[in-house]
Amino acid sequence: MKKLLFLALILVHAAVFAQGNMRVRGTISSLDGDVLSVKSRDGKDLKLHLTPDAQVAVAKKLSLSDIKPGTYVGVTSVSQGGKQVAKEVHLIPPTAPSGHMDWDLMPGSKMTNANLQAAVASAGGNEITLKYKDGEQKIMVPNGTPIIGFDNGDRSALKKGESIWTNARVEGDGKLVTNRVQVSKGGVKPEH
Repeated sequence: MKKLLFLALILVHAAVFAQGNMRVRGTISSLDGDVLSVKSRDGKDLKLHLTPDAQVAVAKKLSLSDIKPGTYVGVTSVSQGGKQVAKEVHLIPPTAPSGHMDWDLMPGSKMTNANLQAAVASAGGNEITLKYKDGEQKIMVPNGTPIIGFDNGDRSALKKGESIWTNARVEGDGKLVTNRVQVSKGGVKPEH
């Protein structure tokens, strides 16, 4: 009996350990009830299971001047000439983990989730200072860099052909579950 109990505990632990998160970027194929079918950017057909209370965040274009100091942002950047240079700037929920970490948008990219401290005009753009719990980053934001905010939306925004980004939970059985989806509108796309 003890061996069976021990084996059961190991299996439960393995199932929990198998769970994790998966960033999903892609194009909506369809929405059927709570199942959002997406063609991922690497060509895979994925099914995202929306929680009953899933939030839909609809992308909108902003300018850097729309973002006030103290606002929590996510900045995707790459190293160029010894500096971090932004590829995209997004308003993100304050629940997103803060810090400066590796990212999967493109080879060598980083994500900095932090509060905007300052934006200073410089040649060809702005240099922003981002402060998070354990440090800060100065990142160049060239003119023309996408600056994206989000409006609250509903499932009617999840239309075939629109682009999405989400951080889905991978359950033990491989099912992808999400409680928040960012979706494009009018050509303004969430992070891709």
